[in-house]
Amino acid sequence: MADYEVPKLTGEGYCEIPAVREGVMESKGPFIAKPDFQKALHFPNDFDAAGSLVPNWKERALDKMADLKGRYRSLQVFLDICVKCGACTDKCHYFIGTSDAKNMPVARQDLLRKVYRRYFTFAGKYFPKLVGATDLTEEVLADWYNYYHQCSQCRRCSVFCPYGIDTAEISMAAREILDHVGYGQKYCNEIIGKVFKIGNNLGLPGPALFDTVEGLEEDVEMDTGIKVRFPLDEDGAEVLLVTPSADFFAEPHIDGLIGYAKVFHETGVTWTMSTIASEAGNFGMFIGSYETMRRVSLRVREAAIKHKVKRIVFGECGHAWRVAYSFLNTLAGPFDFLDQRYPVPQHILEFTWSQIQAGNLQIDKTENDDKVLTFHDSCNVARGSRMGDYPGGQFDIPRHVIRAVCNNFVDMPADTIHDATFCCGGGGGLLTDDLMEIRVKGIQPRAEALKHVTTHNGVTHMAAICAICKSQFTKVLPYYGFTMDQIVSVHQLVSNALVLQRQVSVQARPDDEDGDED
Repeated sequence: MADYEVPKLTGEGYCEIPAVREGVMESKGPFIAKPDFQKALHFPNDFDAAGSLVPNWKERALDKMADLKGRYRSLQVFLDICVKCGACTDKCHYFIGTSDAKNMPVARQDLLRKVYRRYFTFAGKYFPKLVGATDLTEEVLADWYNYYHQCSQCRRCSVFCPYGIDTAEISMAAREILDHVGYGQKYCNEIIGKVFKIGNNLGLPGPALFDTVEGLEEDVEMDTGIKVRFPLDEDGAEVLLVTPSADFFAEPHIDGLIGYAKVFHETGVTWTMSTIASEAGNFGMFIGSYETMRRVSLRVREAAIKHKVKRIVFGECGHAWRVAYSFLNTLAGPFDFLDQRYPVPQHILEFTWSQIQAGNLQIDKTENDDKVLTFHDSCNVARGSRMGDYPGGQFDIPRHVIRAVCNNFVDMPADTIHDATFCCGGGGGLLTDDLMEIRVKGIQPRAEALKHVTTHNGVTHMAAICAICKSQFTKVLPYYGFTMDQIVSVHQLVSNALVLQRQVSVQARPDDEDGDED
């Protein structure tokens, strides 16, 4: 592991608020996108190399700011109404972990707010010093790039803000402005380019996906003696499953995919995945680009129409579920061709819980008796979506499912879960090795809460329903003395406990009809 200054854990379930320091995380921003990555996303790419700016960059930046404040009235409201009360200052995991003054949510907001005031308010135009207005300079842009990529857009600060100011929306706006002047982030923009070119964040082509699911079918049959199908690109199924591409690739993600397949198998609900929409994630939200979000989301609509499905179900992915629940009908709807008796879309946990309630799944909870579980509420699920038909369902349903398949469950301290949950430290487009230091420091509050229940309640594993959270935890929690295998998918637990009884005949794959696909 790299040599970073790792905050020490107390095991008491809370973090000491650090003394404020200036510039601790200055110049710690991520790698900048090359012109080719910008071009794929239809962003300006008329600059020489990563780190250089487009011609007339200042005018373009201010034009984009004017466009955004006119397009999103909430953005202008958030920039106008802050009274500097300080309620948010100690609520950010990155400030707690780094102590950098500009990682206080109000200070991070002000990086953009000061420029907004300078060019878009009367007082800022004529009395800039009086209202703290600042000219837009290359140094200011560099500060934006650095500190707006030290925000995971988790929105925890918004929960505690008396005015409900959404720092995430301000971060998204700043990133979109940066994209339009040649300051795009390599990690996010390269990944989105893979989605447009290949179909998913990991760049897994269709043949690789077919090979993966065929291997999973063999593995499950070897483990259980039951043939469980992992259908791909099949027409006429009831459900289109849209899941993060990490579910095809690595543990514990792939164990969750096995759990989905077993649930569909045992309930007899026909389903398929699609090479057209082999990615639930939508990094367009992280960079604040509505147009990019829409292009990514339209793949889901295309796949649903092509495969003639009746329902769309999303797998375990936090920001994917926020985009799906909050925006999908606007981005890619209307979905009037789907069965309107079911939510459009539906989360896999909603589906599984409904089947457990209906008595359609036989569960042996003792299969998970080697574990004492706790649960991490992922930010975008907790603060940006809902499950079920009542407020708070996004907190209850995952826990209902865990308790239905496990005998031993303990929640972390109350001020670290539900809508006060702490971020994993790697969300919002920060899950890249060039931001490892901020990821290590940003996970401190969640690691502290986990340490508390590990020490006082004997917790051995933490379940999560977000691909980014799982990846972040397995990579970064070892810095705090935990092990990679302590992180599990919720549907991994379902998979362990589900008693398979249903035998079905196995159909040939579409690609098998004309021979193997090479």
